[in-house]
Amino acid sequence: MSSIRMRSKRPIEFSILYTATLCMLALGAVMVYSASSAESLLNGSQDPSFYLKRYVLFGLAGLVVLHLVSRFGLQFVERLTPMLLMGAFALTVAVMVPGLGVTVNGATRWLGAGPLQFQPSELLKLALMLYAVRLLAARPESVVRIGDLARPLLMVVGAACALLMKQPDMGTALVICFALVALLTAAGTPIRNLGLMGGGLAGLALVLTLIEPYRMARLTAFLDPFSDPENTGFQAVQALTAVGSGGLVGVGLGESVQKIFYLPEAHTDMILAIIGEELGLLGILAVALLYCMIGYAGLRAAKSAGDRYTKLLAVGITSLIVCQATLNFFAVLGMAPLTGVPLPFISYGATNLIVLLGGMGLLLGIAGGGRAPARGAKPRLRGIDGGRSDHRGDSGGRDRRARGAGPGRSGRAAG
Repeated sequence: MSSIRMRSKRPIEFSILYTATLCMLALGAVMVYSASSAESLLNGSQDPSFYLKRYVLFGLAGLVVLHLVSRFGLQFVERLTPMLLMGAFALTVAVMVPGLGVTVNGATRWLGAGPLQFQPSELLKLALMLYAVRLLAARPESVVRIGDLARPLLMVVGAACALLMKQPDMGTALVICFALVALLTAAGTPIRNLGLMGGGLAGLALVLTLIEPYRMARLTAFLDPFSDPENTGFQAVQALTAVGSGGLVGVGLGESVQKIFYLPEAHTDMILAIIGEELGLLGILAVALLYCMIGYAGLRAAKSAGDRYTKLLAVGITSLIVCQATLNFFAVLGMAPLTGVPLPFISYGATNLIVLLGGMGLLLGIAGGGRAPARGAKPRLRGIDGGRSDHRGDSGGRDRRARGAGPGRSGRAAG
C-alpha cells in the first residue's frame, strides 16, 4: 500500500506550480473586484461585481482547460501545433478585416461582439512558442547558425510580430521576443547569435518607436512622466502615485483612491498598482514571489523532463509567463514604457487568462511526469543542465531516473 501511495505522489514541481497558480487566481478575484467595483457602480451598470463574476467564470473555464490539458495535452500538442499556429495566424489576420475586428482605445485586437470577445494575439503567442519548441527539438543543430534559425523560425516569428504591430500590440510582440530569447538560450544558442538577434531586435524596436507618434509619446513619458502629468504621463504618474501611497503595508484592502477614475485600466494592465496601494510593498513582493515559484518549478520540471521536446516545452511555457509578468512589473513600477501587457493569472482578461491556464496545464503535465522519457540517454539543455549542449545525455543523478506516467496518463516516447 505504501508503495502505491509513493508512486501516486505528485512531484514537488507539480505542487509548487499548482499552488502558485491557485493563489494567483484567488488574489486576482479579490483584486479585480476591489479595482473595478466602484467604477462599475458609478458607470451606471448598478452591479459592482460585474467584472468579478466574469473573472470567476473565465477562471473556472480556464481551470477546466488546465486540468484537461495537464492530463491529455502532452499526447497531442506536438502534432497539433501546425494546425494551432495556422489557426492563430488566420484569426489574427481576421482582426484587421473591416466589420470583424473590434477597436478599443484605438487598438484593433479583438474578434466578437458585446461581452463575448476573443483576442487572437494571446493564442498566437502560445502557438508561436509551441512551434519554436517543436522546431528546436526536431532540429537541435539549427541554433548554431543564424541562417538556420532564420529559416523558418525567425521568419515566422517576424511575420507574427508584424501582424501584432499592425493592430497595434507592441507589448505582446515584446513578450514573444523575450520568451523566444530565453528558449533559444536554453536550447544552447551561441552567445554571438543571441547578441546579433538582441541587437537587431533593439534597433528595430527603436525605429518602430521613432516612426510612431504614440509610441514616441510613451517613451517620452517613461523617461520623464512628470513632465506632462495631465497627458502623455498621466497613466504612469497615477500608477506611481498608487504604489507610493501604499507604503510598506498598504492603505487597506478596498481602500484605494486611485482606482476611482484616476488610474486607467486599474483592473486589467495596471492591477499591480492597486495591489501596491492596498497591500503595500509586501503585497507586491508576495506577487513577485509567486512568479518566482513558477519560474523555479518550471525550470526544475524542464531539467527533470525525459526528452528534448518536453524540456524545451517546459522552458518555453515558463518563459512566456515569467517574461510577461516581468514586463508588466517593469511598466507599472516605471522601469519600462507602458506596453498594455496584463499581469498573468491576476489581471482581468478572458483570452489571456484561459490561454495561459492552458499553457500552465502543459507545464503541469510535464512536471507530473505525463510524458515518458525518450529511448536511450537523456538529452541535455545547456541553459538548464549546464555544460555543453551535446545532446548526448546526462550523467547520473536525479536526471537519469525516468519519471513514470502517473495514473490515468499516457506516456508516449518522443518520435
